[in-house]
Parts: sequence; C-alpha cells; structure tokens
Amino acid sequence: MNIVLIAGGPADELPDFSLFPEALYIGVDSGTLTLLAKKIQPISAVGDFDSVSVKEYEQIRIALPELSRSPSEKDQSDTELGLEAAMGYHPNLVIVSGVTGGRLDHYMSVLHVLFKYQQQFPKTRFVLLNNQNRLRFLSPGTHRIEKDQRFRYVSFYPFAEEVKGLTLTGFKYPVTDEDISFGTTRFVSNELFNVGSVTINSGYCLMIESSDA
Repeated sequence: MNIVLIAGGPADELPDFSLFPEALYIGVDSGTLTLLAKKIQPISAVGDFDSVSVKEYEQIRIALPELSRSPSEKDQSDTELGLEAAMGYHPNLVIVSGVTGGRLDHYMSVLHVLFKYQQQFPKTRFVLLNNQNRLRFLSPGTHRIEKDQRFRYVSFYPFAEEVKGLTLTGFKYPVTDEDISFGTTRFVSNELFNVGSVTINSGYCLMIESSDA
C-alpha cells in the first residue's frame, strides 16, 4: 500500500498526482483543500487548520465528518501527525509533498522527521517529492536504483553522521569504498545510466534525485 501526504505548499511544486493511481491520500492542514479541489477524497486529514478560513474548514469538515482538529499549540508538527496517521495503514511507501515551498524551517523539520520515521520503520520507504526533486534516506546495505527520466541528476549527502564505504555502480561517475564527510560537494550531480546500485557500509545517506527546471 502507498500513502501520499499532501501539505499546503504551493500548487506549482506538487507532482503529477496521476503517477499514483492506486495510492491513498492524507491531507495535511490546507493540503486537504488541494486534494478536494482535484476531486480526490482523502482517507483522513490532520492538522490545526490555522491556515484555512472558516468557510474552507467547513468544506473540509463536510468531506471528512470524523475529522478531529488538533490544537494550535502542540509538540508535533502537522506533517508529523500525518506520518503518524499514515503508519496506521502499514504502508510500503509513504510520499510527502507540498512541504518544500516557503519557509525553510518547515522544510528542515520535515526532513528530520522523515529521517526519524525511516529509522523507526525500516521496512517502509519514505520519500519527499516535488515536481523537480525526489529525496530519500538510504540505510547501510546495498540498494538497487533504477533510472527515472524525470530526474537526471543524483546527489549524495551524509545525514546525522559521516557515511562510510560508499560504492556506486552503474553511474557516470562510479565510486568504490569512499567516505562522504560533512562539507564535501564531491558527490553532487552524478548520473545513473540505467540500473545501478548504492552500497553503504555505515551511516545514513540522503539521496536527492533532481531535474533542471
């Protein structure tokens, strides 16, 4: 099962929803309005809904009669509440979108909570996606990577700790048993030929697949 979380970011940053025809959707705050506008019925919605008007909130409440509104002052972000709701469905894949436009502190918050969830639920793949980028965390081990025409460039960064023993096969710039230290730009803008692999001995690696605008 695939779950897609849609937050209230700019509409022009959202991916093509037709790419996920069998996914279930969860609205995060005003992202719920985006789903309803596209005639997509979310399985649930979460958040304090402080970014919607009274009229818009009533529209959401009518679409989701069992909606429970969260208090504005809380320890968890709206996106984290969405991830918590998503895990109740035991998904294979969770995609988060609508979170990369606007405030950078919100984006960093989502990135860190995704990292936490990827560690807590290693059998589920967590992806942050917009119309130009796809981000996910790679744990130690070997990962098979398939080329996606939407994302030409592939970059690698350490996250939380230095990455040890990175090996890339099937890439334009292959790598064998290298370490990724903080502050390096050496592993930016690689390209995958067709099918390749990423091997990591230790540490979590943030892999970003991107395209030019």
